[in-house]
Amino acid sequence: MNKSILVTGASTGIGWATSLELAEKGWRVFAAVRKEADAKKLRDASSGKITTVIMDIVDYESVKHGAQEIEKALGGAGLDALFNNAGISVQGPLEIIPIELFEQQIRVNVFGHVFVTQTFLPLLRKAKGRIVFTSSESGRMTLPLMAPYSASKFALEAVASALRIELRPWKIRVSCVELQTIKTPMWEKIDISTEKMIASLPQKARDLYRNELKTLSVFPKWQAEMGISMKKAVRVIIRALSARSPKARYLVGYEARLLVYSHAITPTWMMDWFASKSMVLLGKFIKPK
Repeated sequence: MNKSILVTGASTGIGWATSLELAEKGWRVFAAVRKEADAKKLRDASSGKITTVIMDIVDYESVKHGAQEIEKALGGAGLDALFNNAGISVQGPLEIIPIELFEQQIRVNVFGHVFVTQTFLPLLRKAKGRIVFTSSESGRMTLPLMAPYSASKFALEAVASALRIELRPWKIRVSCVELQTIKTPMWEKIDISTEKMIASLPQKARDLYRNELKTLSVFPKWQAEMGISMKKAVRVIIRALSARSPKARYLVGYEARLLVYSHAITPTWMMDWFASKSMVLLGKFIKPK
């Protein structure tokens, strides 16, 4: 029997690409998307191999309903894997970022994944399945202007570590795939949301963080250009899902390794100085297209 998996955040980017690759490899893929239009596109792209489920991970009733659909489709079998991938990125100086945006960041990237995991664990336990989280280099170290996103990934790493230990009696493996910047359509959404956030700030706040906001206005474009390919990310994710003895963490990309390992061995004051200077230089030398 083909292995089964639920992939959240499958409408675009990593979730979309991973769902298609797994379906090609013979997995029975349940792909969670929020809109029927996205569901149709994914079904068409996979020639009907993928089963789509309308699910918003922060709408807990929709998660429960999705679980009922998938349990019925499995016909008494368990779920072999859960790929917790859905997410957003909120960026900005911590002093002036609207608290509602920070709350949204944590709600999607942490609370949503916890509830999805809680809801699907009975099905995972049946199959002695495994759980993989999309994490980030930002879950190991923090850069200026990235506090909301980084805080969510630090929290997600803690969640994954606790689950990895707590679920050992049932042989449910838990891994984090810690990605560096990926070339994904997500950056276009971040660019738009960042522009809206900056425009909504009072003039006093914009004056206070003029240089940082200048950097922030070009940062998503730079990240999109410097990111590693989606294929490389998907390859590692599938390895985490398929390995007989999966690792607790998969750190993906040279940038991620450089930042995380440098952070581990470099004095804090030196990393703080470097991060501060880097952000100022980015604002000065990276020009918007």
